[in-house]
Amino acid sequence: MPLNSHAPGKATFTRIDHSTVEDWQIILAHDENYLRELPETIVATLKRLGEGHQPYQVTRLEHCLQTATRAEKAGADEEMIVAALLHDIGDELALFDHASYAASIIRPFVSEKTHWIIKHHDVFQGYYYWDKLGADKHARERFCDHPWFDDCEAFCRDWDCPSFDPEYDSRPLDHFMPMVQRIFSRQPYSLAPDPAFPSQGLPK
Repeated sequence: MPLNSHAPGKATFTRIDHSTVEDWQIILAHDENYLRELPETIVATLKRLGEGHQPYQVTRLEHCLQTATRAEKAGADEEMIVAALLHDIGDELALFDHASYAASIIRPFVSEKTHWIIKHHDVFQGYYYWDKLGADKHARERFCDHPWFDDCEAFCRDWDCPSFDPEYDSRPLDHFMPMVQRIFSRQPYSLAPDPAFPSQGLPK
């Protein structure tokens, strides 16, 4: 059954090149509400990483909590702690490219450096086990001249690699929720006003 194209709260176009300014005001208002709920959506997704049988000694959720806890104890800034918490959030839906998945979620809200570390952490983490799969454990060396190579190496060595320990006392998900809310309450870069497009951005 087709949607009512003239229903209140819905854009009227059936192909995007026929959209109007009024249509986009409706859509952006919806997106603003979605962004307000994004922290809760992220936490709900993380909780699913703790469900069902998993082959590690800890669940993927516990692994994420351990990684974030180690980052916090090491004095990392808040966006890096949140990035550590979310670094494997793509394990369910992007099993073969989970790092890029996680990086795309945080990218509009964090620095280029934090985004780069999360996007490439799987290659750097591979140093510790890819040889056991018949792959090149030194694949990270292609980034050896990158200014954030050492930071990504440290992320994996100190936080990601050791965080499969069932005896580790990680902080609970509720502990990190205020941090998630603060990071994802930032104005996302892709919707920030651009001098070339002064009307760009979410409606206030």
